[in-house]
Amino acid sequence: MKAWLIDQTGPLVPSRTPLRLADLAEPAPGPGDILLRVAVCGVCHTEIDEIEGRTAPPRLPVVPGHQAVGRIAALGAGVTGFAVGDRVGAAWIYSACGECDYCRSGRENLCAGFRATGRDVDGGYAEYMTVPAAFGFRIPEVFTDAEAAPLLCAGAIGYRSLNLSGVGNGQRLGLTGFGASAHLVLMMARHRFPDSEVYVFARHPEERAFALQLGAVWAGDTADICPAPLAAIIDTTPVWKPVVAALANLAPGGRLVINAIRKEPGDRDCLAGLDYARHLWMEREIKSVANVARSDVAGFLALAAEMGIRPETEEYAFEDANRALLDLKQRRIRGAKVLRLA
Repeated sequence: MKAWLIDQTGPLVPSRTPLRLADLAEPAPGPGDILLRVAVCGVCHTEIDEIEGRTAPPRLPVVPGHQAVGRIAALGAGVTGFAVGDRVGAAWIYSACGECDYCRSGRENLCAGFRATGRDVDGGYAEYMTVPAAFGFRIPEVFTDAEAAPLLCAGAIGYRSLNLSGVGNGQRLGLTGFGASAHLVLMMARHRFPDSEVYVFARHPEERAFALQLGAVWAGDTADICPAPLAAIIDTTPVWKPVVAALANLAPGGRLVINAIRKEPGDRDCLAGLDYARHLWMEREIKSVANVARSDVAGFLALAAEMGIRPETEEYAFEDANRALLDLKQRRIRGAKVLRLA
């Protein structure tokens, strides 16, 4: 089968091709696994983090990709509840131990044995991949393959972030960065909290215009002070500077939720400008989002189907995976990027 591989870590720049196209043996499903013939796979900033070494895979080479949608081609021994031909999605959570305190309390995203699709095991930038049946997700029929792909990560992590924000109906919400995840959070927030105003901070005018088009009441630059203090802000950027700026926009008791697997070190000097009185005093707080649990993926898929969400997507041919990643790195974003395999 054809598959893209990360061979080594390093900067993602136009002069370097970060992925190598290879011919690999088709994987065989082990006991409890399903074999998925991949139709599409979403392109995520986490792949850039892997390539650039911020969340380096434990082994190289590895096939990246954790927003895969396809049809079951074969079942491993002992699999029940699925049949060949069923449409299934694979998300960032590939498996967890199922036995630790975190797993038993519904927080399998914090499990020390958490394994990530496309980082700890081969993922969806390939014609075939295996997934534990217990961690495969049925895709609601209302979604096309391409629409479903970003729901598995950008949507699920956005769903978790919105829940962790603690926002209630009528409270103001801010979103910093406006890519694949944030545009879905805006749709969710407007559905779940119809009396809440949403404010968006984004670098590019196109992203700000898109946010207003989707119902934000205000859109400014990531360094701007918005017209009203916010009960919560969800930050989806890969850098530090917007974190400090966001804290300055929180109301007393407000919460900043950082939805990013890592932050790039390049602008870390801006943290020297963190002022306790201005940014943290009055019980303002910062909370990180770590991975997703199966309940986040399943919960968001059900909510998205109920809402009739149609995520904005931009498709790339499978052969153009390197270009898709570079476009994402250079912030050529409107919605979510998806590789088309079949």
